[in-house]
Amino acid sequence: MSKQPDIKLITTDDGSHSLYVSRLNETYHSFHGAVQESVHVFIKSGLEYKIQQAPQPAYSIFEVGLGTGLNALLTADYAHAHQQKIHFTSIEAYPLKAELTDHLNYCDYLKAPEAKEWFSKIHQTAWNNDEPIHNHFLLKKIDKKLEECTLPEAAFDIIYFDAFAPSKQEELWSYDILNKIVQAMKPEAVFVTYCAKGQLKRDLKSLGLTVNSLPGPPGKKEMVQAIKA
Repeated sequence: MSKQPDIKLITTDDGSHSLYVSRLNETYHSFHGAVQESVHVFIKSGLEYKIQQAPQPAYSIFEVGLGTGLNALLTADYAHAHQQKIHFTSIEAYPLKAELTDHLNYCDYLKAPEAKEWFSKIHQTAWNNDEPIHNHFLLKKIDKKLEECTLPEAAFDIIYFDAFAPSKQEELWSYDILNKIVQAMKPEAVFVTYCAKGQLKRDLKSLGLTVNSLPGPPGKKEMVQAIKA
């Protein structure tokens, strides 16, 4: 198995792991805490918000950037704990090697004894197929660049937009990419991201979304939540 020498494991301030990419001088998560950032931005402001606003039997989520699998794991844990059916689709152009993901300590933060099994499945299941992680969580991983991927229209209830920062992956925050994402959102779908750049807010507003600036996770003043009309 080939190595990824430009990526190294780090420990963030809440004790949870993240990865540092030397060629980008960027981390996969906040230095202030990987798990607490993901819970705040994606679970509480995205998934829980949508469930509270519109209870329904099942939800479809699209994630930009599978990365370490942390968001998928936290969502799988939520689905199990609440017996909530979730179909989770995640796109990742640069999948991580097992030599990195095997050492991540995210399962230590979850109560479910099955968490390690779920995390292994998240990384080991086949790409481009619907794969059950447990009875309430169905995962589809797409190994393409978002620019090259065709998304179904009005298909998703929640968007986890977790690409690297605009300064590092500018192409993923372009108006055209955001438009592609918005077209894939159902009416009243929720878009959440850790980013709070003014240009992002303006672009989302021009695409017809109602944009809310929410308090960010520890170490960050704001995050963005946007709702499709």
